[in-house]
Amino acid sequence: MEIEELLKTLLNDTKYTETRSLVDLIGFAAEQHLDALAVANEGKQTFYLAFLHGEPEGAIYSDRNGTLYGDSAVVRIQSSSRFTLNEVNADIIEALVMGCRIFKKSHLTQNSTAAIQEIGRKSEGLGTITLSVQKDKKTQNGIRVSLRDKGKIVGSDITTSDGEVGFRVMHGAYTCLVQDKDQRVVSFQITFDTAHPHIVLDL
Repeated sequence: MEIEELLKTLLNDTKYTETRSLVDLIGFAAEQHLDALAVANEGKQTFYLAFLHGEPEGAIYSDRNGTLYGDSAVVRIQSSSRFTLNEVNADIIEALVMGCRIFKKSHLTQNSTAAIQEIGRKSEGLGTITLSVQKDKKTQNGIRVSLRDKGKIVGSDITTSDGEVGFRVMHGAYTCLVQDKDQRVVSFQITFDTAHPHIVLDL
C-alpha cells in the first residue's frame, strides 16, 4: 500500500484525541509511550509525525509541489504548527514508518526547542545535546545510543553517517548506553549543560 493511501485510511478510521503544539506533542507522546499519527495543516501544507512507543520515528510533508519523507520532511515542519493526535495500532505505525523514517532526530528536537522559545515558555536548562560516537578516532554510524535519567529512557536513536545523534533534554547528569556493532553495550556517565552541548563517546 502506498503511504498516501495508508494515511487516508488511517485518518478515516481514527478520531483525533486532542490538539497540541509541537513541543507539547513530543513530550506528551514520550510520557504516554504512544503509538500515534499526528497531523498539522498549514494552508496548503500538511505535516505528519508518526510516533512508535512514544518516539517520533517517521515524518511526511506534503504541499501542492509534492511530498517529502523522513529527514527531508522534518526540516519543513513549522514549530508554530498545531497537531491533532490520532492513536493508531503499533503494527500500522511500523508499516508507515518503513517509508518515512527519521534518521536524524536532531532536526526535530531543534524545531521543538524553537517552539518553546516562540510561545514564551521558560527555556532555561533545556536544549539539544549532540553525542558523537567514535572508535579509534573514526566516526561510527548505525550505532544505537540510549540516554537514561535515573533509569528511565529519555531518548534513543541510531547514529547517522557522521556518527551523531541528538536529543532534546534538560540540563543534568545522564547515563548513556551505546550498543556497538558487536552487540556490546558500553555505559557512559555524561553531564549536559550550556558548556557541554556536544559530547564525544569514545568506544
